[in-house]
Amino acid sequence: MSDLSIDVAAKSPTQAVPGSTAFAAGEVGDYFALLKPRVMSLVVFSGFAGLLVAPGSLHPLLAAVAVLAIAVASGAAGAINMWYDRDIDAVMARTCRRPIPAGRVPPEEALAFGTVLSLFSVMVMGLALNWVAAGLLAAAIAFYVFVYTAWLKRRTPQNIVIGGAAGAFPPMIGWAAVTGSVSLESTVLFLLIFMWTPPHFWALALYRDGDYARAGIPMLPVVAGRAATKRQILAYTLALFPLALAPSFLGLAGWLYGAVAAVMGGLFVLLALRLFTDRGERAARQMFGFSILYLFVLFALLIVDRGQGLMWSAIW
Repeated sequence: MSDLSIDVAAKSPTQAVPGSTAFAAGEVGDYFALLKPRVMSLVVFSGFAGLLVAPGSLHPLLAAVAVLAIAVASGAAGAINMWYDRDIDAVMARTCRRPIPAGRVPPEEALAFGTVLSLFSVMVMGLALNWVAAGLLAAAIAFYVFVYTAWLKRRTPQNIVIGGAAGAFPPMIGWAAVTGSVSLESTVLFLLIFMWTPPHFWALALYRDGDYARAGIPMLPVVAGRAATKRQILAYTLALFPLALAPSFLGLAGWLYGAVAAVMGGLFVLLALRLFTDRGERAARQMFGFSILYLFVLFALLIVDRGQGLMWSAIW
């Protein structure tokens, strides 16, 4: 890994060799960037949704602590991921300006930063809420760092399928923070994100396949080709359609959620069908953008539905 980093740095005067004295002192913004804030925002949002729809209630302060612990854990895993992937990040256009390959944060500091935050988030969750939620939080960090980043990402085109479990934990963690347990309902929320992840990332990989090929990452379009990737995207969006309706049938959400989930799921399938027949990049970019909106809308509706239920309970 270090040999590739040195070779890339030698070819690019704007990038420092990891571990060398060429690294400048990282600013606050650089360390914040290590936390992958855009990824963190979706993690926090889905974790908050799981916390809110769970039966029972938490004191607002404890709820805030739980959400903070989920956010910090997500960022910590992201920082460790950037430390481990600093060699391949340096050769990908999408990631070469990240703090480590750009020479703004030394790798050892990024690793220490992520490790300390990981331990801190798990301990806070366990001490303030419960150890079931803390255990799930630790499992999510470990899965992302060891299973996805260190084991799967560079070895198999199924990296996103299996590794996607790491990003699916937050609603289950939020649920456990309230109830101290795992249930069928929280498992459905986990599966919703788990099944959403492959079409989301494969759509991105379709128009970033050159980046992944240069970095030697066996993403599905690089290994199996674009046609096979599009077939897999369509298959996952079809499987996701009924799964997204499950919260209505389980009593987690009402008719509004079910209706919108059906419409959004139908649009997702239509975009997958369009992608299947399209040879350019536009359909893949639209699929990727819509996938983010899709998940955001579904979890926002879960929150709204729960809020309406609490309001009517207070009135009556």
